[in-house]
Amino acid sequence: MKKQVLGYFDVSMIVVSLVIGMGIFKTPGNVAREALTPDVFYLAWIFGGITALCGALTFAEIGSRLPVSGGYYRIFSHSYHPAFAFMLNGTILLSNAASVAGVALIGAEYISALVFHGTYSPAETETHRLVISAIEIILFFGLNMLGLKTSATAQNILTVFKLVVVAVLCCSVFVPAATTVALPPAGNLSSLDYLKSFGLCLIPISFTYGGYQQTINFGGEVENAPRTVPRAIITGMAIVIVLYLLINFVYVQVIGFDQLKSADSIASLLAERLFGASGGIALRFLLFFSVLAYVNVGLMSNPRVIMAMSEEKTLPALFSRHSRKFNVPVPALIAFTVATIAILFFAKTFDQLVKYVIFLDSLGFIGAAFTIFILRRKKTGEEKTIYRLKLYPFVPALFILAYGIITAAVISDNWRYAFIGLCIFFAFLPLYFIFTVTRKKEQ
Repeated sequence: MKKQVLGYFDVSMIVVSLVIGMGIFKTPGNVAREALTPDVFYLAWIFGGITALCGALTFAEIGSRLPVSGGYYRIFSHSYHPAFAFMLNGTILLSNAASVAGVALIGAEYISALVFHGTYSPAETETHRLVISAIEIILFFGLNMLGLKTSATAQNILTVFKLVVVAVLCCSVFVPAATTVALPPAGNLSSLDYLKSFGLCLIPISFTYGGYQQTINFGGEVENAPRTVPRAIITGMAIVIVLYLLINFVYVQVIGFDQLKSADSIASLLAERLFGASGGIALRFLLFFSVLAYVNVGLMSNPRVIMAMSEEKTLPALFSRHSRKFNVPVPALIAFTVATIAILFFAKTFDQLVKYVIFLDSLGFIGAAFTIFILRRKKTGEEKTIYRLKLYPFVPALFILAYGIITAAVISDNWRYAFIGLCIFFAFLPLYFIFTVTRKKEQ
């Protein structure tokens, strides 16, 4: 049977889906609460877009130099000590599982009130959302078991559907703008206050822009990967940046900057401006289906990292087993799905999940982006036709600096989450030696 492969359009849609989860329908309110003025709000989103583009270009070259399945793990194992690579990837996998769980929760928040009619206590409402989120994850676990091409086809459909929803929401800018204006910040504020505000804005923005780096996990299953992966990453990120800047402009123009800070279900507010009260209800269903794209692509991408870690002999051989017929790493897919559901019921809320995810993501991004310097020094992939990053080394250096700022902002906001994140990171060190011993006994 011919091996199932992904084309340029498939990978471009995967990039868009990895980045546009449901965060853009929730985090702008978080950003507005941290921003002292609309100018800080817009500047932070623009800076976030520039940072994401720098990251996309950096990972485009990295993916071109190492076009293999589980590429996001293999760049670490190729560049760093196996133990350090294991610690980074274990942390990133947990972070990605938390992201999938968090995005599933946002979708559940939009639809739970429509599915469960009546008045419920906060605890019952939370249970309803957790159940809906778990069903979403299990549903797409089953879909991914049917094969890579099946899940990729579903991904294309759901992603196009999601883009249509975003485009419709952007049309609300043509209705009369909000009559309220942004209130000036209270008191005399220093440059340090504005800088801190800017840094805190970047925390939810970095969550909303993240995900594109996982595209290199499909490198071994992409047709003409050295050429296709970079083009698809750049195309997908260009679509994302334009849409994010446009929809944030719409949020402020239609809802109002100060109203955005306290608004709930902000996407529904836009729909109500367009279609009335019934529009808000209809859009809740549309947004729920849109979130499925991110859940699906998370279950497509991350199990391939687990499989790669097993093939590199840092996880038990069980996780390297692969369905040849459907091109699915079955044990790895099961493990990642179980981890996602476990994290879902442990953290329970989106805001709680984000606080853990951002610090862990920052560690992973900095460690991954730095490998471009190592790969160039080792001349990895030079014998192939590869994509070479322009403005090297300034682009990856800017990306690393930006995530250094985000890491500092997380520590400044709440050092406890950073401390817990570091504990998780170092907890993978003894696990590495345990799995290494186990793997040697299997041989």
